[in-house]
Amino acid sequence: MSDTAAPIALLRREDSAVGDRTARSAAATEGAWLRTEEFDAWLAERGRAHTFEVERIPFEKLEGWSFDEETGNLGHHSGRFFTIEGLSVTGGPGPFREWRQPIIKQPEVGILGILVKEFDGVLHFLMQAKMEPGNRRLLQLSPTVQATRSNYTKVHRGADVHYVEHFAQPDRRRVLADVLQSEHGSWFFRKSNRNMIVEAVGEVELLPDFCWLTLGQLHELMRRDNVVNMDARTVLSCVPFADPDRSALHSDTGLLSWFTGERSRHEVRAERVPLKSLPGWRRRESVIEREDGRYFKVVAVSVRAGNREVSRWTQPLFEPLGLGVTAFVARRLGGVLHVLAHARVEGGFLDTVELGPTVQYTPDNYAHLGPAERPPFLDLVLEADPSRIRYEAVHSEEGGRFLNAESRYLLVDAEPQDVPEPLPDGYAWVTPGQLTALVRHGHYVNVQARTLLACLHAIGAYH
Repeated sequence: MSDTAAPIALLRREDSAVGDRTARSAAATEGAWLRTEEFDAWLAERGRAHTFEVERIPFEKLEGWSFDEETGNLGHHSGRFFTIEGLSVTGGPGPFREWRQPIIKQPEVGILGILVKEFDGVLHFLMQAKMEPGNRRLLQLSPTVQATRSNYTKVHRGADVHYVEHFAQPDRRRVLADVLQSEHGSWFFRKSNRNMIVEAVGEVELLPDFCWLTLGQLHELMRRDNVVNMDARTVLSCVPFADPDRSALHSDTGLLSWFTGERSRHEVRAERVPLKSLPGWRRRESVIEREDGRYFKVVAVSVRAGNREVSRWTQPLFEPLGLGVTAFVARRLGGVLHVLAHARVEGGFLDTVELGPTVQYTPDNYAHLGPAERPPFLDLVLEADPSRIRYEAVHSEEGGRFLNAESRYLLVDAEPQDVPEPLPDGYAWVTPGQLTALVRHGHYVNVQARTLLACLHAIGAYH
């Protein structure tokens, strides 16, 4: 076996060792602790138990945050958490080969961890009802632990992060998944989080804002709009399922060779620059925005949250303009489900390119372009007949850094005539099994594609 193929093949063998346990949990539509029909009442009760408020404020009312006089960068007086800086990108794919934008620089690696434990012989996942200021539906299901290093080392001098001891120094024999994964490459500069699934040993105290759910229950909840947050979805994409069908259009070696070629052929330069130097962007009392009103804004909010480590704080947020559309186009090839992945360039990626969905765009940003300049397959997805949509739900993006950022996630069946042969540059057919193996290897699959992979698991399309 070549070294190139080793990451997929090795992880597939490891997946098969725990695949039966995760499959049993996925098949269990009711849990030992909370019935699925009781979930909405439980979440509503947790919402009533706390005070949640988010208010837009001018930048001058940010507490502990300020603009640097020399660069215009927006940062916290502690030097921790994150900064908002400028980014200059050249060599990107057409039609936009270079651009300038604000970017979030957050160098510290956070923990996104889900604790699992068997009850009645079935794995249950410990999930948290967590408020995030940027989510339109403020309270959503998050991982057991969702914390930056600044949070769990208590830079904010707040309360302890519950259950973090299971993830900070885990027993390696109890780790089911542990991998560094990227965040949104369009808005974060080289940001990674540690995605972890760890099996608990002994008794685990169940705290009020937490609940044990089977994977089957989580899959049901993922069919609903804005219930399972982005951080939970990316960890759930790391669940080690055994691949039921090893057949694929491309061998593991061939797929990785193609992907390595995609990384090699792009000569993208992404450099941090002063925020105040960005052409076409202007700063006002309460917003940093593009002069043409497209893409996103930088705004500030004041937050009150009764169930967070700190009950009151202020912070900046990115606010995208328009609902995103994120989709895999799917076909059966040789009787096996494949999805069309895009080797996508984003300015904030560590390695320039990661595998993304077929479509990952905000349509409003491309409405002014002619047909030849519109992204491939965008119109195919937007105009898809409802009978060909296998999965559809609106999910929020990272609510701790983005305000009202939502995307319509879809899995769309395609006919042979819908997808040209040969494929456009940067696109390849892959199986969910290949994606599942690659997700357990860092910086191969982007966060939007990881959400869609979790959605594939949720509807059983994986099988």
